[in-house]
Amino acid sequence: MTGTPPEPVQIVKQRRDAALTALVQGVPYIKWLGIEFERRGDELTAVLGYDDKLIGNPFLPALHGGVTAAFLEVTAIISFSWVMFWDEIEDGRFDAQSLVEGQLPRLPKTIDFTVDYLRSGLPRDAYARAVINRSGRRYASVHVEAWQDNRDRKYAQATGHFLMPDREV
Repeated sequence: MTGTPPEPVQIVKQRRDAALTALVQGVPYIKWLGIEFERRGDELTAVLGYDDKLIGNPFLPALHGGVTAAFLEVTAIISFSWVMFWDEIEDGRFDAQSLVEGQLPRLPKTIDFTVDYLRSGLPRDAYARAVINRSGRRYASVHVEAWQDNRDRKYAQATGHFLMPDREV
């Protein structure tokens, strides 16, 4: 048997985690909202940790609609970027250290984004996952669903179209 032995799994996990952390921390608004991403292999789940500042209607109380829309859009952009850069992350071409130093790759730009508010977002943590419906040379279509306690009871969903970034950093 010839060839290069596979990398140790810890090295691969560290590279994936470093790339995701750098990608997310490169956008200050994500940090301000408190959005984090949980990674299982190539699948991401966005987590919007509850904070009083996210409440739009204190009488219900309910999450602000703008926060919900931003959560969905951030989930779409980061999830789509994760898929776009996956091969580069896997073979080590994606340099997480350059991201930490502020040299972010170009992220997809929103062309349009339509949100369906299905019910009030309650004052608790929220979760979201994105599915890339189409990814071509010029644009991509992404669908996102958000839920809180039960994934089968979505409180919001969205579909967005994104302009593909120039792959040059």
